Amino acid sequence: MSAKTIIITGGAGFIGSHVVRRFVTQYPEYTIVNLDKLTYAGNLANLKDIEAAPNYKFEKGDICDTSFVEQLFEQYKPDAVIHLAAESHVDRSITDPLDFVMTNVVGTVTLLNVAKNAWKGAYDQHRFYHVSTDEVYGTLGEVGMFEETTAYDPHSPYSASKASSDHFVRAYHDTYGMDCVISNCSNNYGSHHFPEKLIPLSINNIKNNKPIPIYGKGENVRDWLFVEDHARAIDVIFHKAATGTTYNIGGHNEWKNIDLIHLLCSVMDKKLGREEGESAKLITYVTDRAGHDLRYAIDATKLKEELGWEPSLQFAEGLERTVDWYLANEEWLNNVTSGAYQQYYENQYKA
Repeated sequence: MSAKTIIITGGAGFIGSHVVRRFVTQYPEYTIVNLDKLTYAGNLANLKDIEAAPNYKFEKGDICDTSFVEQLFEQYKPDAVIHLAAESHVDRSITDPLDFVMTNVVGTVTLLNVAKNAWKGAYDQHRFYHVSTDEVYGTLGEVGMFEETTAYDPHSPYSASKASSDHFVRAYHDTYGMDCVISNCSNNYGSHHFPEKLIPLSINNIKNNKPIPIYGKGENVRDWLFVEDHARAIDVIFHKAATGTTYNIGGHNEWKNIDLIHLLCSVMDKKLGREEGESAKLITYVTDRAGHDLRYAIDATKLKEELGWEPSLQFAEGLERTVDWYLANEEWLNNVTSGAYQQYYENQYKA
């Protein structure tokens, strides 16, 4: 679709900042409004390189605040919303499920309601793009992959909240005729990732000679997607997808957690000038997460065949680029790992 003004929610977060950067730089004729509450994982330092761009605007606010969102729609009159704002860490959802219900469910419905009312009578000229996760599908055995038609079977408060938001987006398309599209992605990795997630957490701990916490025996399998490839997929889907469609976005890149960490340790040993195998000595097994899904794997065939997207690089290259970024941005890492994060980390990863 053609758009002039796009509100991107959660644009100061990990994936969101990469999406904002791509749209600001690729489409200078668009106005990109970054709406973010700036909770612990939202960081405007993620966007320092484009914050002065003439087509970029930032608005701090809560997607659950109806009057604020209405005011934003009145001010900017957006042609579209790309909705990434979400609580996304499974461990935190187990500790405090209601936060996830509020942001992921109530926040999404608030945005849908405001958009529905603002765009009434012209739904075909506006688009609501909802960015979701493969975790809504549940878990896989040793074979098979998630397809767009896979039945939902969420197992954590996080995935249940995202599944609910997906259903609401489809309901607004089916009930009101809104132009809605959804994508469900696999695990992302890359720069600017808050270090509660496996790869950045492990990079930070290896650098500081701290234990690398691995749940259970490290047998859980994930499909890893480079975040810049994800942003490129969102760009393609936003502009080319038919209304009411869903696309899975995956990296064709399955790794057991323990194998991934051994590869990461090897990369870090080389980058830090350590003896091969030195970082692997930091691996520490901790009590497994409750309801921990065994395996995720995305079949992204539909996205490739219909819209022409596929991953751009191999995992080893992407991982090395990720490590290089964290080692070169020590100040960013130190800033986001200070204060409250330290207490959370100590509580979460007790052996």
